[in-house]
Formats: sequence, structure tokens, C-alpha cells
Amino acid sequence: MQLGIHYANFTNPDWQTKLLERLTETAKVADEGGVNLLTVMDHWFQMEVMNGPFEPMLEGYSTLGYLAGITKNVRLSMLVTGVTYRHPGLLAKTATTVDVLSGGRTMLGIGAAWYEREHEGLGVPFPPLKERFERLEEAILIAQQMWSDDDGAYEGKHYQLKETICLPKPVRGSMPILVGGGGERKTLRLVAQYADACHLFVREGVDGLRHKLDVLRRHCDDVGRDYDTIEKTIGGAGGLDPVTQTDEWLSQMEQYRALGASLVTITIAPGVDDPVGYATDLVERVLPRLEEI
Repeated sequence: MQLGIHYANFTNPDWQTKLLERLTETAKVADEGGVNLLTVMDHWFQMEVMNGPFEPMLEGYSTLGYLAGITKNVRLSMLVTGVTYRHPGLLAKTATTVDVLSGGRTMLGIGAAWYEREHEGLGVPFPPLKERFERLEEAILIAQQMWSDDDGAYEGKHYQLKETICLPKPVRGSMPILVGGGGERKTLRLVAQYADACHLFVREGVDGLRHKLDVLRRHCDDVGRDYDTIEKTIGGAGGLDPVTQTDEWLSQMEQYRALGASLVTITIAPGVDDPVGYATDLVERVLPRLEEI
């Protein structure tokens, strides 16, 4: 099983002067220590569950561009881009640029968006949920067309592009797409139709993950997709700290791996005052054992 690190919190002691240093050193620990995926949030305001908008938050794609320049091995992604944050043509261009500058290590993580306060705060339209899912599907189709040989028009319900030109193309010709979220009727259907990877939280434990994956498998059957071609990533630690409760956590990961999860992302969240030290513990003490699962 592989490890991902989600750098979600910039509020550490003396962050006003040490934010960049900590982010840089954590990324290098992950990159050199064998972490498979390094992600950041695509938010303008810090989430309210992590102490809210008056905590520091870096813009996501600027951050990924920086990380691309200081790493060599680790995959990079948003976890995940809200479809409302950028016009999809510009999103595809921006993500492609990070992919080119990282040497082909970038994944397009995308979802329907949810954080209404930051939209209202910065004056960005926040459509109803049904429309956001319509826009999400169109955004995926636009990205795929921009990465194809078709540079002609795209005519959708919400977006109209006269020329879907994207040069240079992604390093691999296209980019893997991760659709985040576990909504059973819409989100997992979009995973089955379009995505190379999904990201599911394990708040409901092993039985909850089993149920979500069963739903995904049914959607794959409905659209004629090979379920096994989709990378299954999970987030959260099931209430356990992999550094201080390593044995119990690894036992839980064995159960998730048996269900088909191949990567678990650990969030560096509030309460971790030393993200560099925490990441070092993960790669030195936890990752070697996780890779045996």
C-alpha cells in the first residue's frame, strides 16, 4: 500500500516567518522518503473545521507549481479543485502547466465544490448543487478534449469554447483525473465514467468503504467500465494516528487494502506543530511497514 501526504494546515508556531520553510522541508521529506502523492487543498479560505478563514491559506495551483520545482519524484495533485473556482478551459491549461513543469507528475483532482463562504467572501458565483455537478461533468469533458487531438469548439450547457487549444500537451499526452467525493448517485457515477482515480474518506470504517466501492462497481458495470482500472485512494486515518498508534493503524490499513484501496493519504492538520518532523516519522517509521501490506 502506498502513502500520500495532504498538506492542509499552514498554522504552525511562527507561521508568519516559517510557513515557506516548513512547506519546503516537508515536501522534500516526502519526495526523498518515498511518498507517492503530495496534495494540497484548493481553497481560498481555510476550512471552518480547521479554525476558519482567519488562518493562513495558500492558493492551490501556485503552491503546486512551487512544489513541482522543488521535488523530483512524488506525484502532485489538488485534493481537490472545486469546479466553480476556475473556468474549465483555464483549469485544464493551469493543471497542464504544472504537469509539464513537474515532468509529468501531476494529477487533476476535481470535485463539485462545497465551501459557500469563500465564494461569497470573494464574490465568486456558487450555483446550486445540481448545476455544480453538471459543470463538473462538462469540465472533465473539456479537459479531455483539450488534451486530445481535437482543438475545435466545445458546446455545452454551461460552457462554450471556440478553440480547445492546449500546448504544450501534458507529458503523457493526457493527465490522470481523480474525482473526489463519495456521493453514490452522482459522484461515483462520474468516477466510473471518466476518472482514473477516486478518493474516499473512511469515516464510516471498513463497512462504509466496502459499501462505497460496491456502489462504484455497479456504476462501472452500468457504463461498461473495468472497475479494476480505477485507482482507489482513501483519506483519513479512521480515528487513529499512524505515528503514535502505528500497529493499530496498520491493522486497519490491511482491511482497507483487502477491499482494493491502494493508497492512503494522511492529513497534516491542526495539532501537528512540526509538519517536517511528522512527515519524517511517517516515511521512516510507518511507510516501510505500510508498503508491505
